[in-house]
Amino acid sequence: MTAPEAESVRTRPEPRRRSGRGAQAAVVAVVALGGALGASARYALTLHWPTPAGSFPWAIFWTNVTGCAVIGVFMVLVTDVWAAHRLVRPFFGTGVLGGFTTFSTYAVDVRGLLDAGRPGLGLGYLAATVFAALTAVWLASAAARRVLTGRRR
Repeated sequence: MTAPEAESVRTRPEPRRRSGRGAQAAVVAVVALGGALGASARYALTLHWPTPAGSFPWAIFWTNVTGCAVIGVFMVLVTDVWAAHRLVRPFFGTGVLGGFTTFSTYAVDVRGLLDAGRPGLGLGYLAATVFAALTAVWLASAAARRVLTGRRR
């Protein structure tokens, strides 16, 4: 090893590493905060757009479809466009959008429609939500990728 190489090795700072627990605690904290924000937004939406018993749960349907579209755009942003901080994905993707979208309420709504004697509507809601949510994430990510990066995929 030459003297300049030895000097550069000695003066290169050690990369700062977080302890396993410290890094984990930060992720858990931002997911919890984001989840509280997302779930609160969903709850506010259902208060303003209540679902009468036995009718199509439009508020939860559009919550899930919109949330999936936002997930599609967000993932393009953080994977193809922007070098995001390590806590952005857990906070916004898992926390906010995970709390905003809801599989559990969707399942309860399907069960409520079946219990109300509306099996056709319940099964229609079951299928329409899955189809619309998957379509929304696919279209939103494709559109975002094309607009933001100029790529087709």
